[in-house]
Amino acid sequence: MIRNSDLLQRSLAAVWHPCTQMKQHAAAVEALPLVPVARGKGVWLYDFDGRRYLDGISSWWVNLFGHGHPGINAALREQLEELEHVILAGFTHRPVVELSERLSALTGGTLGHCFYASDGASATEIALKMSFHSWQNRGRTAKQEFLCLAGSYHGETVGALAVTDVALFKDAYAPLIRVARTVPTPDARLAEAGETPVEVARRAAAVLEGHLQRHHQNIAALIVEPLIQCASGMAMYDPEYLRLARSLCDRYEVHLICDEIAVGCGRTGTFFAHQQAAIRPDFLCLSKGISGGYLPLSIVMTTDAVYADFYDDSTRRGFLHSHSYTGNALACRAALATLDIFADEQVIDTNRALAAHLGDCLQPLAEHLQVRHLRQRGMIAAFDVVSDDPQFSQRFYRYALANEILLRPIGNTVYFMPPYVITDEECKFLVARATVALEAALRS
Repeated sequence: MIRNSDLLQRSLAAVWHPCTQMKQHAAAVEALPLVPVARGKGVWLYDFDGRRYLDGISSWWVNLFGHGHPGINAALREQLEELEHVILAGFTHRPVVELSERLSALTGGTLGHCFYASDGASATEIALKMSFHSWQNRGRTAKQEFLCLAGSYHGETVGALAVTDVALFKDAYAPLIRVARTVPTPDARLAEAGETPVEVARRAAAVLEGHLQRHHQNIAALIVEPLIQCASGMAMYDPEYLRLARSLCDRYEVHLICDEIAVGCGRTGTFFAHQQAAIRPDFLCLSKGISGGYLPLSIVMTTDAVYADFYDDSTRRGFLHSHSYTGNALACRAALATLDIFADEQVIDTNRALAAHLGDCLQPLAEHLQVRHLRQRGMIAAFDVVSDDPQFSQRFYRYALANEILLRPIGNTVYFMPPYVITDEECKFLVARATVALEAALRS
């Protein structure tokens, strides 16, 4: 029988874990113990010693419909008997065609071309390269620069780091990065006295307008995380910014890239976050939840106009980017099963009621003396904690695990992004145990 302790030691010896200082996991330090997971069911994870943890972050924002969903499981079993993978250069298959068609339909056909990869950072790289190359093919060769928002996060590969404005991730690799220009974030927490979120958005957009007016000849694209900048502390902003950014990009001939890797697939209350601003991007990046949390998959969707920029007799004018597992049949089938659940179970409508209940559960925390900016959009909620303890996030994380919940604060921001199958009672449990963990972390 496998025990937690056995697997933990083997993992420490052989596995280099992501986004982690491995010394903190070492048995001699015991500051941040690894959690060996034996199985998952619904919103729950179970370790080898029988303890359970409510997955309050959907396992890094990917697991939309809980662990071990029977519909996705069945679809993958069926696909395994037909085709697991085939090269997508010169070949095609039914799952990738059907997924592309269904995603295009969700955009009303305005984003009719899908390019596939395996992860979110790769999607960012693809969108940046496509934008740059599109302008080159048009003869607009000066357009080689990118704009991003202050505090933005778009991935950790070298190209994606260029449009990521989180020092923890990019400083170590600064010599490798062709840094993009940043413009102010419309983060509603930056409101001045008496200022509304809409006014914050307009103030940020005014700076964007000035920058584009001066530099648009050299700018290929503006990349944004619609409505929520997740990795910089769940910075939420009004859709007005997206409306203004779209108008400005049109006026100054700059592509708009919407990175919905984290905020797409129903997280914000609509299937695509940008729909709340009634706009259409030039590029849309999807990953994480699109496969229901089952298999690595990312997609860049774009317009007929961009596609036409590459459609030519010359191979050099084509988009020569590839991944070995591009359009993997199993991953595409998981994504199709995920879309089936959205369609069959009216998930967006159900989520609105579920989000309201989560908000009600969280409301008492607004009165906590050390809680600031309790905020929510759809199935994402967060609050900031007033604490000078540089180890607050680790303390909270440990106390959360001790209370049977998985929550990983971003600095002093505690956030909730649970699977859509969480019940009302499980919501209450999650928030109640988070409150206990918060008090324990602040006392220690």
